[in-house]
Amino acid sequence: MSAEATHTFLFADLAGFTALTEAHGDLGAADLVGAFTTEARELLAEHQSREVKTIGDALMVAGSDAGDAVRLGLRLAHDVGGHHGMPCVRVGMHTGAAVERDGDFIGAAVNVAARISALAGGDQVILTEATRDAAGAMPDVALHALGTRALRNVGSPLVIFEALWRSEEAEQTHLPIDPVCRMAVDPDREAGRLAYEGTEFHFCSLRCAGTFSSDPQRYASR
Repeated sequence: MSAEATHTFLFADLAGFTALTEAHGDLGAADLVGAFTTEARELLAEHQSREVKTIGDALMVAGSDAGDAVRLGLRLAHDVGGHHGMPCVRVGMHTGAAVERDGDFIGAAVNVAARISALAGGDQVILTEATRDAAGAMPDVALHALGTRALRNVGSPLVIFEALWRSEEAEQTHLPIDPVCRMAVDPDREAGRLAYEGTEFHFCSLRCAGTFSSDPQRYASR
């Protein structure tokens, strides 16, 4: 029987993946998932982390150091995701004990990490109080309390935090998001832009611009 061990479990996935698949098709979506996981894997060793598995567009990681896991999450959200032609990445993590078996981990800590990742929006890195405490002092990272959240099948509400690089804390800049496929769009490289009800929307392709034009109210509210 495998013994329990404490890790920081991190889940990262592509925000708006369903919209992306609908707009660009299964093959295009699969190519983007491949690009995401390839770039993510290149960062793992540097942050004392290892891949556990992929689940669709989500990557599960186990980190041996909580502070490094937080930094990994920030790099996944801000370096891998959100650049031109790539969807935003959302990240959630929790630190706790789980049983390792056949290369996978089983336990409440893993379930909590998955629930926390579902709370994150695009470009967000969300972590629990347990991860904050395990990480200790992080001079390069700022943590902002988001209050408590009740999670499905978790007994007590958890205190959660959003992580930001301190260099980005004062002013964060993000590329516009294509309202149809939810990919980031560099305005200098966009295929087109349209105005609707006083707001400008940027598009990665003429196909997305055309889709938006056919039913702007559907996409403008996303």
